[in-house]
Amino acid sequence: MRRIKVGCEFVQNAAMDTPVVMQIRPLQAAPVRVLREKWSTAPQMGSHSYSDLYGNPCLRMLLPKGRSVFTYEGIVDVPDSTEAVHLEARQVRADQLPDDVLIYTLPSRYCLPEMLEVESTRRFGRVEPGYARVQAICDYVHEHLKFQYGSTIATATSQDVNKSGLGVCRDFTHLAIAFCRAMEIPARYVFGYLPQINEPPLADPMDFAAWMEVWLEDRWWTFDPRNNQPRLGRILIGRGRDASDVAMVTAFGQPTLESMTVTAEEVTFVGAI
Repeated sequence: MRRIKVGCEFVQNAAMDTPVVMQIRPLQAAPVRVLREKWSTAPQMGSHSYSDLYGNPCLRMLLPKGRSVFTYEGIVDVPDSTEAVHLEARQVRADQLPDDVLIYTLPSRYCLPEMLEVESTRRFGRVEPGYARVQAICDYVHEHLKFQYGSTIATATSQDVNKSGLGVCRDFTHLAIAFCRAMEIPARYVFGYLPQINEPPLADPMDFAAWMEVWLEDRWWTFDPRNNQPRLGRILIGRGRDASDVAMVTAFGQPTLESMTVTAEEVTFVGAI
């Protein structure tokens, strides 16, 4: 196993008391194991934990008027291996999909497969259905989009980023999901912490990462159109149809985000947190 320290800090300023939902806690599900965690706020405010309809861990709280700081830290054990790969995994016909998987073949807020049907058939229709076709989609998105912070706005859809050729990891993921769904392949959005284990140091500050899971044969498989390679240490926070289901902060108002810091790094011991 690998031991990872994860954390984040949000500094926000609200014009009035503002209810928020935070999604920053790792999902406690095998093979990942959360050993310990804590969060704090300044000024002090109460919080309430719950699981949303996708099973994602959420925190509800009320931001007070003015400046506030939310800090989270956790210690997590993850497998000493990358995600599984199965090059022969087959695509499943829609009539044979499990009932709860069907929703991930449909359009959603940011993923618009109906806008990409002609292009997806032209680009990927001759690729063998299954794992190879999904990998071809990831290869295309990885090459087509240029990673650039600030290149898209919060409302940018898969169609928008396909036209612009620019985006961040959530945009890479939205476009790949839309192409998959256009080919009747169930795909869902995933985000979490992704440490730089055996990878070059990041040029920019660390951020949350987004990738996708695709249903082939009888299970979900991990694909990452942004990095386009298996990675060690993925720590999942949330899953959903797209980023609208798993926002780090959902505010029922308009607080200003002054800063956000994200950390995810391997540690060799567990100290007090």
